[in-house]
Amino acid sequence: MNSHPILITAPGLDTLKRELGDLVNVKRPQLVDRLSNARSMGDLSENNDYQTAKEELAFIDGRISELEDLLQNAQVAKPSSKSAIEVGHTVTLTVNGKQTAFQIVGEWEADPGQKKVSPSSPLGKALMGRKVGEKVEVAAPAGKILYTIMAIE
Repeated sequence: MNSHPILITAPGLDTLKRELGDLVNVKRPQLVDRLSNARSMGDLSENNDYQTAKEELAFIDGRISELEDLLQNAQVAKPSSKSAIEVGHTVTLTVNGKQTAFQIVGEWEADPGQKKVSPSSPLGKALMGRKVGEKVEVAAPAGKILYTIMAIE
C-alpha cells in the first residue's frame, strides 16, 4: 500500500484498530470453522455454503491486509493551532443564516452523513488552511454554497 503517512484522528485510529481486532479474533475464526464444516459435507462443487464461506474468507483476509497496511502507515493528526483549519479540527460554519459544525478527518474516516469531511472532499479542500471570519465557496449539485467560518476547535 502507501509508504507515506496517512493522517487520521485518534478516535478514527481506535475504530480501525477495533475493526481489525474483531476481524482477526472473531469473524475470521468463525468463517474458518464454517469453511471446515462445509468442507466435511462432501462434494465441494455443489456445496453452496463452502463456496460462500470461501468467498467471505477471501474478502475478510483482504480487509485485514488493508487495515494492517493502513495502521502501519497511520499518523494521528495533531492540529498545531486553532488559527488555521487542519485535519483534526472541528469547524463551525454559517450557511444561509444557520450554523453547523463539521469535523475535518482523515480519508479513511470521512462520513458526510456524520458531518465528518476529508481534506480531499470539496468542502474539506475549501476549508483547509482557512481562518475564522473567512468565507469559502463550494460547488454543490444544487449550485455554489457560501460558508462563513465562525470557529475552529
